[in-house]
Parts: sequence; structure tokens; C-alpha cells
Amino acid sequence: MSAEIICVGTELLLGDILNSNSQFLAQQLAQLGIPHYYQTVVGDNPERIKQVIEIAISRAKILIFTGGLGPTPDDLTCETIADFFGVPLLESPEIIEDITQKFAQRGRVMTPSNRKQALIPQGAEILPNPSGTAPGIIWQPRPEITIFTFPGVPSEMHRMWQETAVPFLKSQGWGQEIIYSRSLKFWGIGESALAEKVSAYLNLPNPTVAPYAGKGEVRLRVCAKATSPAAAEALIAPVEKQIKEIAGLDFYGVNNDSLASVVGELLRGSGETLAVAESCTGGGLGQMLTEISGSSVYFWGGVISYDNSAKVGLLGVNPEDLEKFGAVSDTVAEQMAMGVKTRLSTTWGLSITGIAGPTGGTDIKPVGLVYIGLAGPKDEVASFKYQFGTMRDRSFIRHLSACTALDLLRRRLLTR
Repeated sequence: MSAEIICVGTELLLGDILNSNSQFLAQQLAQLGIPHYYQTVVGDNPERIKQVIEIAISRAKILIFTGGLGPTPDDLTCETIADFFGVPLLESPEIIEDITQKFAQRGRVMTPSNRKQALIPQGAEILPNPSGTAPGIIWQPRPEITIFTFPGVPSEMHRMWQETAVPFLKSQGWGQEIIYSRSLKFWGIGESALAEKVSAYLNLPNPTVAPYAGKGEVRLRVCAKATSPAAAEALIAPVEKQIKEIAGLDFYGVNNDSLASVVGELLRGSGETLAVAESCTGGGLGQMLTEISGSSVYFWGGVISYDNSAKVGLLGVNPEDLEKFGAVSDTVAEQMAMGVKTRLSTTWGLSITGIAGPTGGTDIKPVGLVYIGLAGPKDEVASFKYQFGTMRDRSFIRHLSACTALDLLRRRLLTR
């Protein structure tokens, strides 16, 4: 038995509103051990909603609707569901009383259009809405089908789910098992290359392992079904250990770890400090570092040196080298790293200079060309050249540059 999430609203199709409800419900279903394989977004159109229902009941036994429960003419979810199953709508005195009281508490009078929210299919149970005026329903129009409806407002839906839907599902025997996942994070390796390395683990029955990529990093989701988080962790642990051994330094963290948080912990653990000098990233690297609470212990500051005069005056870059090699060069990257390390008296200096585009590139130095400089505790300094591609947009090149700089430092801290 599986569940299907159906989100109703033309505003979702147009992209006017972020569909966070489906993400919340997917996470909640996993906690109850309820598998779900499909999510659908459909506009405020009765015929299309009916088509979605027809498909959904052929492949799922629990249908969870969000949206379309308001008082306006385009709120059609409840009446369309009732029409699909050939059941009349009945006005609920209990809902009328609840809406009337809520309006009175706000010093207002219930409008005639709000009576529409009191119409529910015959035989359906009310799914109370403590926060708003749009109640939902719990209904079994057929013995093997259970339908939940929720308003589209996330805060209202969350509370209704926790207070009523979860207890109901548990009373039906759900929640005896959970679906628990752990996300392993990798940097410096492509999705296909990582998948080849861990191919032996991609067809396991429990836990399952699946790769996915985004914003330059690759993740492996290791997912186990068990009676408790502890039991799921026990299933995941040996698989995670083996994958880490295979991936080596390409693995950097789990779940909510970021490259900045991992680097921060390594610096904190060794009692070392870091300063950064940025050109093309414009402070993005420093922002990543300072998003971590307590980062002032190891991150002492940075210099945003867009103009060459700032590179010379603030970081001590040789103006003759700037003239000869250009701002985007290994020589300048190294001098920026050493300059910020020296001026801020830190253990490490990390620099970025490059061409983020979309303008500024040449045949010799195209958009996406980035140099990263790294100066270390013994005043050793090195530079690293990257070509992040001319087809990527400016923000993505800046993001890749900052993350790659952090990853370089991470690897150095782990292997010195």
C-alpha cells in the first residue's frame, strides 16, 4: 500500500508559490514508513483533477490532497472529489459553528461564501483546522481508498497533519516502521564516476543507495526501512563505512554538513586560523564561512579585492606581476593568499581570482577560468587552476569557486 501526494492550485503550476507542502508530506510519510512513489501538481480545473484521481487510485491507496479548500469559486477540491465518486456534498453544522466562532473572535462576521467550506462529501469525517477556516476531510469512498484533504497554507496543513492525520494513520497500523535516510556528500567527483565506484551498492534491497547531484556536489542517499531510527542506523552504518572507504577524500560529510562547516571543525580541532582574499567571488567565500555559528574562533576575516589597486594596496600584490600576468593568474592568486595570511596573521590564507562572466573573457582567459591560492603555516604557497565552463552562469561559477577553495583547504588539512 502506497500514498500519493496531489497538490491542487494553478499558482503552483505557474511557479508563483513554492510547493513546500509536497516536501513536508514526503518527509512525514517516510517517518511513518508509508511508501510513496508519485507526486502530482494540478491546476484548479475539475476535469483535470478527476483525471489525476483516476490515475492515482490505480496506483495508490492513500491520496493526500493539499489546496483548493478555500471559499472562492476556484477552490474546487472537495466538490470535485465528491463528484468523481458520485457522492453528494452535505453542509456540516459543526463546521459552520467553527467558522462562525473564528470570525467572531476576529471581530468579523462570516460571509456567505465561507459556507462553501462547510460542504463535505456524505460519509466523510471532518479533519479539523485549529488555525484557519478551511477544514479538511478523512474519507474512505471505497473500502481500499483513504483520502485526506488539507488547505494549501503550510502552517495550517502541518498542524492538521500532526494533530489528526498522524494519529489516524497510526490507528490504522501505520507507523510501525519508518523509512530513514542518511545523505552522504561528496565534492571533486562527478555523479557518474561515483556511481561506477559504488555500483555494487546501488541494487541493495535494504538499505537502498541512490546517487543524485546538485550545485557541484554529489550525494548518495542511503535509505533503510526499520522499526526505529536506531535499527535503521544499524543497517546503514556498515554500508556507509564501506562507501567512505571507496570514495576516500572525495567524501566530505553527511546530512547537514557543508564544506564550510567541515573545514571549520578541522581548523577548530587543530587550533588554526584562516583568512581569505576574494576577487571574482565578491565575499561569497567569507559568507559561507561566517554562516557557521562560532566561526570567529578560526576565521579572522577577509579582503574583497575586485580592483587591482585593492590587490596592491591591501594584499601587497606586485603591480609589475599584475601588469605582466594579469589579475587572473597563478602568480597573483599566490600573492593574494600570502598577502591576506600575512596581514591578518593567520595560519592559512586562501584566495580566489577568476572570470565569473558573462563578460570579461578572452580566447586566452575564457569565462569560467579561476585560480585558487593557498598559503600554509610554513609560508608555503601554491596555486590551482580550474576551468568551470563558459556555459555556466555567473552565480554558479562563483559558487563552484568558493566551494572548490574550501575543498582544497579541507584536503590539505586532512593529508598534511
